[in-house]
Amino acid sequence: MKERIAFSETGKPYKGISVIFPAYNEEDNVERAVNAALSSFRRFFDKIEIIVVDDGSRDKTCERLDALAETTPEVVAKHHAKNRGYGAALRTGIESAQYDLIFFSDSDLQFDLDEIELLLEWIDHHDIVTGYRAKRADPMIRKLNAWAWGTLVKTLLGVKVRDIDCAFKLFHRHVFDGYKLESVGAMINTEILARAKQNKMTIKEVPVNHYSREVGEQTGANIKVIFKAFRELIEMHGKLRKPQGAAMDLAMNKK
Repeated sequence: MKERIAFSETGKPYKGISVIFPAYNEEDNVERAVNAALSSFRRFFDKIEIIVVDDGSRDKTCERLDALAETTPEVVAKHHAKNRGYGAALRTGIESAQYDLIFFSDSDLQFDLDEIELLLEWIDHHDIVTGYRAKRADPMIRKLNAWAWGTLVKTLLGVKVRDIDCAFKLFHRHVFDGYKLESVGAMINTEILARAKQNKMTIKEVPVNHYSREVGEQTGANIKVIFKAFRELIEMHGKLRKPQGAAMDLAMNKK
């Protein structure tokens, strides 16, 4: 077995890692994702929890997840009674996480979880380590949408990250201290990084491989998902501007 390398900057090993998988209609992927995570993360951690959040799936994801939780001690099953959105699923996972490090990825296995090693190499020196897809295995329309979204986010929020929605991110637990995530849709990645920037946290970007989904259907290009993301982006832009505006008003009143 390869020597575990997950040590904090103090030289003490991390207590463990919380791995989060949002899942919506992933009956053919959920078991594969859990097994892949166990294989990859056991190389570096003695304590692992795999939090799978079933976001109101209409297939057999719920049943298969509960069966996994009964036979696999590391699996924590969370269920939404109805579909609430990608961001809501991630929020549930993050709020349930108990370990020093928090990692999330999608349950459709478009990433090689063994590449967590690439992120672990940097986590002692940064608050967040995020992957970016070195070569995106998506149709051209999705690539164009991602480019347009990234450009808009950089313009409105000043978050200068190459691949803001890459579902391969590693965080220190303290990244989420002091505020409650609000996004329920695809804006969740943007909100996390925008808040981190506002709080002067450091973000390291690392190239990772990206693969086409083998089974199941993607929902990110759904028009409802896109409109929800735009609405949440505008709302987030207004909220991030408020502290500065409030501070200026206070200063003017004091004069």
